[in-house]
Amino acid sequence: MQGLASAHEYLRFVVTLTATVDPFLAVPFFLAFTSAQGEPERRALARLVALTVFAVLAISTFVGETVLELIGASLPAFRVGGGLVLLLMALAMLNAEAGGLRQSDDEARELQDREMSGVVPLAIPLLAGPGAISTSIIAAEKGGMAHQLVIVACIALVCLFTWAALRRAHAIAGRLGTTGLNIATRILGLLLAAMAVQTMAEGLRALFPGLA
Repeated sequence: MQGLASAHEYLRFVVTLTATVDPFLAVPFFLAFTSAQGEPERRALARLVALTVFAVLAISTFVGETVLELIGASLPAFRVGGGLVLLLMALAMLNAEAGGLRQSDDEARELQDREMSGVVPLAIPLLAGPGAISTSIIAAEKGGMAHQLVIVACIALVCLFTWAALRRAHAIAGRLGTTGLNIATRILGLLLAAMAVQTMAEGLRALFPGLA
């Protein structure tokens, strides 16, 4: 179909978005927040978090480029800036940490004290934070409506995986333990670092054609 990217590009987006969202990093936070809740409440929260992440990223896909035009920012410049955000997130993930870009100290304390609904900050900004939003906007720039719909379908796939991870958070934590979860986060961080450098390189080539 005209306007669609290659299957490789969509696969790359799914891998990058999965690494950016990183459901494994969210598992300990989800368990901490739901420690005093029953199974029905945990299921409901997992579903609500996944749906919120999908809504935020899907909306970003459709309106992100328009917002950039309104503020006078070019897509190549956004690629460089978005790639830098992803790289900073990747460096935190390599240390098995959420990092300040995902969650501030105040948000971490509010989550620990259960003063928030769980959607914030679990869905926003822990999962659907600046990195995931940037990744969705950058991926949507390459085509028209058909391309954007496929991007949204890819987002839905990542959110489905996120829901499954949160839904089975206790089982995943029991099988992998803290060390296993940290290893999974570090592997995703390494993948994200590579994708971040690639994104920045593409933006720099567009801004400075002489670099090519």
